[in-house]
Amino acid sequence: MQALKNFIKETKTLLSNVPPLTLALFLLSVFAMNLLANKSLNIPLEWLALDCGITVSWVSFLCMDVLTKHFGPKAATTVSVLAVLINLGMCLIFYLSSLIPGTWGAFYDYGEEPVINTALDGTFGGTWYVLLGSTVAFLASAVVNNFTNWGVGKIFKKRPDGFLAYACRTYVSTAIGQFADNLIFALIVSNVFFGWTMLQCVTCALTGMVAELLCEAVFSPLGYKICNIWRKNGVGEAYFQLLRAEEKSEGKTDADPDHGDE
Repeated sequence: MQALKNFIKETKTLLSNVPPLTLALFLLSVFAMNLLANKSLNIPLEWLALDCGITVSWVSFLCMDVLTKHFGPKAATTVSVLAVLINLGMCLIFYLSSLIPGTWGAFYDYGEEPVINTALDGTFGGTWYVLLGSTVAFLASAVVNNFTNWGVGKIFKKRPDGFLAYACRTYVSTAIGQFADNLIFALIVSNVFFGWTMLQCVTCALTGMVAELLCEAVFSPLGYKICNIWRKNGVGEAYFQLLRAEEKSEGKTDADPDHGDE
């Protein structure tokens, strides 16, 4: 019971310490990539298949990398779980809204075609297998990404806060995490319901991984700069103090704090 109380207190303190813009961007990107996963990309290669979720999924991983670097893998994973719960709540609202009789704006653009309303209701209302696949895939990849990022960071004993250390931990964790995310979703959804072959599932995971790595390479300097600004301004100090107080009360004064590289 005490452990649960501590976790609730930690979560409240964490959420009040994470910069609102970062939290909002992360939550929005998780919802957007799951919605966009409903649309496949038309690519003239039989062995290659991708969905539009890759256009925003890199934002989620960039946010997780920044959160892991500063607050630690446990905190980043907690925020990831929160994002999933909010996404499920929004999906429920969208589903209920799709059941309400009405007409979408696109209906008037294309004339009296009932199929348009049905299609849009189906897209925004969602399908259970897409929601299941995206939820399982993101949760698994978040855990993999966050703890891989933290583990790689521990290798750098000298200059753990330097750009080389940040780049290595983000590139490695993004590669592994994105591959896991894409492959799990492809196996649960695309292979079973869309008829993708195993080769397409694997190539989708690999191609998506490469695409996300390119985005990570472009925006990693921004993530690194954000981490430095947070550290300089003492962002999250109340959360760190709470963790240290809990460790002290449990007699773990020599333990390595479970947050970032502070």
